[in-house]
Amino acid sequence: MRLLIVEDEKRLALSLAAGLRAEGFAVDVVHDGLEGLHRAGTGSYDLVVLDIMLPGMNGYRVCAALRAAGHDVPILMLTAKDGEYDEAEGLDTGADDYLTKPFSYVVLVARVKALLRRRGRTASPVLRAGPLTVDTASHRVRLDETEVGLTAKEFAVLEQLATRPGEVVSKAEILEHVWDFAYEGDPNIVEVYVSALRRKLGPELITTVRGAGYRLEER
Repeated sequence: MRLLIVEDEKRLALSLAAGLRAEGFAVDVVHDGLEGLHRAGTGSYDLVVLDIMLPGMNGYRVCAALRAAGHDVPILMLTAKDGEYDEAEGLDTGADDYLTKPFSYVVLVARVKALLRRRGRTASPVLRAGPLTVDTASHRVRLDETEVGLTAKEFAVLEQLATRPGEVVSKAEILEHVWDFAYEGDPNIVEVYVSALRRKLGPELITTVRGAGYRLEER
């Protein structure tokens, strides 16, 4: 499960991210509303933890813009404000839940898991890109109906690309999701696994975009 935290209090954001990673989630953090809207709009996240008081664009506007664009990602709003009006405004813009600071970390994790369970009842675990099918529940990959055996890391890299078919995914994003933010090894490890995927799936399926990252082709 991939989560996005949009929170301008950096210490809080990094603390939440560390805790949620310890729970087994892949977590990205941004500190600006406009960047949060851009990242959440990629469709690659299972849930967004969204602060209301943000530079660039406040959380109400970010949430409303995502819903207007048709994104149904669960949104848990955080705010230092307190009061029924603020809660109503947040929920009216399309938020799924609301938590007022200061809050218990245990409560936040419980809310996150509840929202993900609710979404899991309708979300498909199968990702598709042209002849490729990636079943994230069973960890099975098929190419033109032929099952392809992948290692756990190969699958994780492919899954990251398959969540955004046709889009460029940077090496840094793959490192964050597959090896996590604390990885201090050679970043070229991503190239090793992409090469392995090309050998198993065919060289034309994953394109290198020089200086930007990799793209899973949809043809």
